[in-house]
Amino acid sequence: MSELATAFLTRLRDTLPRHADPERAAAMAKYMRDQFPFLGIPSTPLTVLQREAGTGLPRPESADAAEIALGCWEFDEREYQYVACSYLRKYAKALDEDFIGVLRELIVQRSWWDTVDALAAHVAGPLVSAYPSLVSVMDQWAEQEEMWLTRTAILHQLRYKGETDVDRLFGYCRRQAGHPDFFIRKAIGWALREYAKTEPDAVRRFVAATELSGLSRREALKNL
Repeated sequence: MSELATAFLTRLRDTLPRHADPERAAAMAKYMRDQFPFLGIPSTPLTVLQREAGTGLPRPESADAAEIALGCWEFDEREYQYVACSYLRKYAKALDEDFIGVLRELIVQRSWWDTVDALAAHVAGPLVSAYPSLVSVMDQWAEQEEMWLTRTAILHQLRYKGETDVDRLFGYCRRQAGHPDFFIRKAIGWALREYAKTEPDAVRRFVAATELSGLSRREALKNL
């Protein structure tokens, strides 16, 4: 492991437990349906602690970021995964094309909407934008039996606005319109609702012409 990754992870491991709040941790775990244990550190203090852990350390290369993210994924408490997502968002421009393999591992391990959505919009999205060859990976993920990869593919263009590949977005939504899982139906609606901020008429036409679930339809048209 690189010196940068070792230093950052060591600082996190030495610091975060000292700010644990068991009562708050129990409430946070309950909110996440007891999928993961928590230390009980709210987002604002966690951001401060993350910043302090990185003080004096150089900007990462892609390999450093990969080691830090994977290292955070090895810790039980969910705050470490939140730090990893925030770190990757901050240094998304440092990630190279090969990071897509690491991203896949982060998505399918310790999976829940909180980390998957952050990785989709703020890591997968910038990666695909920077490396157009990765569009084919999103096409593959959109057809995967692994639900969280499919959700990532649907959501990765959330921040693209006018740069959205609308045919691909609508294609993913159309092909997964009958998916039985709540998280996919919700993702379809969310992706369409976000694109409606840029092209509301296009979304209206798509929704009118496509057999979507009630949830997807309501989410898509919420602000129209």
